[in-house]
Amino acid sequence: MMGKYKETDMLQEERALPIVIVGHVDHGKSTLIGRLLYDTGCLPPDKYSEIQKSSEMLGKIVEFAFVMDCLEEERSRGITIDTTQTFFKTSKRRYVIIDAPGHKEFLKNMITGSSQAEAALLIIDSFEGIRDQTRRHAYLLSLLGLKQVCVLLNKIDLVHYSREKFAELKVEIAAFLNPLNVHPTFILPMSAIHGDNVARPSEKLHWFDGPTVLQALDMLHELKIEEKPLRFPIQDSYRIKGKKILVGRIESGRLAAGEDLFLLPEKKKVTVQSIEKFPEKEVTAAHVEESVGIRLKGRTQAARGQILTGDRSSIISDRLRANIFWMEHRTHQMGEPLLFRCVTQEVPCRIENIFKKFDPASMELIQEEATSISGAEVADVQIRLDRPVVVDPFNDIPEMGRFVLEKEGRPVGGGIIL
Repeated sequence: MMGKYKETDMLQEERALPIVIVGHVDHGKSTLIGRLLYDTGCLPPDKYSEIQKSSEMLGKIVEFAFVMDCLEEERSRGITIDTTQTFFKTSKRRYVIIDAPGHKEFLKNMITGSSQAEAALLIIDSFEGIRDQTRRHAYLLSLLGLKQVCVLLNKIDLVHYSREKFAELKVEIAAFLNPLNVHPTFILPMSAIHGDNVARPSEKLHWFDGPTVLQALDMLHELKIEEKPLRFPIQDSYRIKGKKILVGRIESGRLAAGEDLFLLPEKKKVTVQSIEKFPEKEVTAAHVEESVGIRLKGRTQAARGQILTGDRSSIISDRLRANIFWMEHRTHQMGEPLLFRCVTQEVPCRIENIFKKFDPASMELIQEEATSISGAEVADVQIRLDRPVVVDPFNDIPEMGRFVLEKEGRPVGGGIIL
């Protein structure tokens, strides 16, 4: 339920898998969200009664799209705690649906870090098929490089639960998405309004041997950042009682005293002598999102902007291909000086190629091989840096794949490494 999710303390701490649901208008997004809340027991009884009465007054079966109307009304009255997130829970885990009211806002939020979808549901009307907004949403998913995408062929009841129609649409969808480098994890038939193949298999789809929507969601992978290789950007160094201590925040993985690491971009092998966490003593390990100090063995020269890693899988380069969102209203000409900031790295740079740029409101291509970028445009670019930086793909280690571009001391754009 929206903003009122109550579980035990343990469940409140349980991480939710963030998903975004996109699709052409009237293809059933609101109905699917209402159905997911109802089928997982996350819709309050009073809300269901309210929706039931509204539907009966209109002479309809229970219209789950009204769920979103009820929740929107609560939002406008300031009742709910969270204005952009809807939670539901299966027997496996919790989920949070990130609201995507507009392409521009969603892209900006993903790039700046205020939201982070790890999977997407692309909903398509089985009767209408691929429409303009379907194409735009697919471009959006492509720009973000989301690896986990489930395509839901909704309203399968309108084509009489036809196996042949489903097979035909599967071929058409694959042909459309493959050139965008979007490869669906699942393509499922369903009817959100009737509940066919959402939480339970349907006899009317006896020919389909794949999972239900909830089963498909439960088979998606979480971004377990704590299990990724260590990334420890050095924020600063201090000399305390004659000891040189490097401080920073662990962005992925874990750090252990005595382990061998790599200091990037120089690729120098170093060893952790100790981990310093005031007021604790004799700390043997530190974990993701912790800010700690460390000492290295020997006389290793290390400073702000360098990255300590558990392996050498990071990208080290002075040229980066990225998707950027331009935030400043003034037009930027290709080649003008900028400052690249990623974690603690700060390096002068220039955009040397603008391969394509899009209008994020419509996701329509504006221009290929452009020479400038304007406010609120999204672009596929190549950035040339004055010296090599250390980055990772955005969808592997978000903080190492997300960056800000500055111009004359002010932030003008944000981007992600794919």
